Amino acid sequence: MWGICCRTVVKVGMAKPRHLVKPVSATRVAGRYLTHQKGLPGLPVPPLQQTCERYISALEPIVEVDELTHTKELLDDFQKAGGLGERLQSGLEKRSHNTENWLSEWWVQVAYLDYRMPVIVHSSPGLVLPRMNFSDKQGQIRFAAKLIAGVLDFKTMIDNETLPVEYLGGKPLCMNQYYEVLSSCRIPGLKRDSVVNHAKSLPKHITVVHNFQFFVLDVYHSDGSPLTADQLCVQLERICRASAESSVDPVGILTTQHRDSWAKSYLNLIKDKTNKESVLAIQRSIFTLCLDGAVPQVSDDMYRSCVAVQMLHGGGSQWNSGNRWFDKTLQFIVGEDGTCGANYEHAPAEGPPIVALIDHVVEYTKKTEMVGSPTVPLSMPQKLHFNITPEIKNHIEEAKHSMNVLAEDLDMRVMVFRHFGKNVPKAHKMSPDAFIQMALQLAYYRMYQRCCATYESASLRMYRLGRTDTIRSASSASASFVRAFDDPSKQNTEKVELMEKAVKAHRQYTDTAISGQAIDRHLLGLKMQALEEKLPVPDIFKDVAFAKALHYQLSTSQVPSKTDCVMCFGPVVPNGYGVCYNPMINHINFAVSSFNSCEETNAGQLAQAVEGALLDMRTLLEQTPRAKL
Repeated sequence: MWGICCRTVVKVGMAKPRHLVKPVSATRVAGRYLTHQKGLPGLPVPPLQQTCERYISALEPIVEVDELTHTKELLDDFQKAGGLGERLQSGLEKRSHNTENWLSEWWVQVAYLDYRMPVIVHSSPGLVLPRMNFSDKQGQIRFAAKLIAGVLDFKTMIDNETLPVEYLGGKPLCMNQYYEVLSSCRIPGLKRDSVVNHAKSLPKHITVVHNFQFFVLDVYHSDGSPLTADQLCVQLERICRASAESSVDPVGILTTQHRDSWAKSYLNLIKDKTNKESVLAIQRSIFTLCLDGAVPQVSDDMYRSCVAVQMLHGGGSQWNSGNRWFDKTLQFIVGEDGTCGANYEHAPAEGPPIVALIDHVVEYTKKTEMVGSPTVPLSMPQKLHFNITPEIKNHIEEAKHSMNVLAEDLDMRVMVFRHFGKNVPKAHKMSPDAFIQMALQLAYYRMYQRCCATYESASLRMYRLGRTDTIRSASSASASFVRAFDDPSKQNTEKVELMEKAVKAHRQYTDTAISGQAIDRHLLGLKMQALEEKLPVPDIFKDVAFAKALHYQLSTSQVPSKTDCVMCFGPVVPNGYGVCYNPMINHINFAVSSFNSCEETNAGQLAQAVEGALLDMRTLLEQTPRAKL
């Protein structure tokens, strides 16, 4: 149940802007990373009574009155002096003194590694970059070569410990996730997956996938210097020539399976020595580059939505779902027609390091091309071979079928809201993120005449090894605002007051969350502490209201980026929506997803409703004198 919280991306809206292409230091600053990490505070354990009170407030807009009364009774019993709540709280506080971060190990385990649904759609986000200026194989190879060089440029900062420290509200952030995204990979297990990181063994290669075939491409010379973009072009051309035919079994599609199914297929696959060596080479690689064919021809309006599907799951077995290794933490995807983006496995990291790396790489690819480098002999990229038994072939066919069912079920709409961006809320002295979140609340209310549990990710990176907590965007203030907005009996001045209160309440909850005082991870910790101490799971976690609180029909995330891109992910419940957005100065990129199998939801309709809500909110502010500040 708690695992559903992981399928959104971290909120990074308040981070200071980065200068993206920094000179890479040639000198290693040994020990800088550890020194920085040790200086960060540990994640606090919020007071028990505070969390219980805030939990009740969070339930008010989404549960019935009788359910709320019952929950209050359960919480009163839970908080009794000398009771179960106090014991669990005490256990958590002891754990916080004895660990670097009392939450992080539990969170990765429960939210990711124990989660058994496929990583595609349900967990791993995709990222859609603007269409690049090429439309043939040669252009694809040239761009991909520069992309590789850009990642290696960023990697040098990680390796040398010269990566600039990020700040939030003047406070330094944990940089650990940057050290987890390269040379790492998820490994399927029968009940729980694991993540391996090979960075310390200094891998020298990336994995390149083309026409469902995998290659090891060494990206460093024997003296440790990286291959130039020109040299990488030569190697990528060799790979494309060596894999011109696509009549092979797409082994990569196995990584799209339900995790238990993939774990069984995986054990079967690596029984063979050749297969095991090939899989290990993929796992050890710095990252994966997927060279795709052109995407299906669609109208300009649907182009970004079509690309989002390619980044999220590859479009099905007939397209590019087999041209991936979805367990790899970082996959860059470059299509022959200029489509470009990424997919990342969520367990090792949140959005910020991925976005920072991609921003850096995109800027790097814009640099003028270097003059041709000296000709040096380059060893042929090594093709990875797989021995496909009839049993493995059956697993591949099953994976194709399951993948296609999921691809058919997902409805993904990317909308570029061009009327305004973060400039408008800022002009009215409102947080752009809170303004957009209230538009989402209004859009949902207009469609369904009710409020729903809404998840937005908040960064806990002010604390050592911090990951995320939940900003609960549905509040009593937001409920009052959306109910009044279309009520003709309400005056505009009152509606604006309610909007301002709702935006302010969201801003306050955001501050609460990033300072480690939100409710969701604390409640998870209390539940996990009960399991750790082999105590009965408290009744508050068996409550109907608790199930409703975790049934996020709106799973949302703001992922700002210097690059004009948008992240995308699937809904976290069958009758829900996934909404990711990137607010730019004068426009906002949205990706909205839902499942076709649910008759209640429709991604296109929600996207239209969000557009209408944003426009109506702006009109209200402009037409109401007291809003003009």
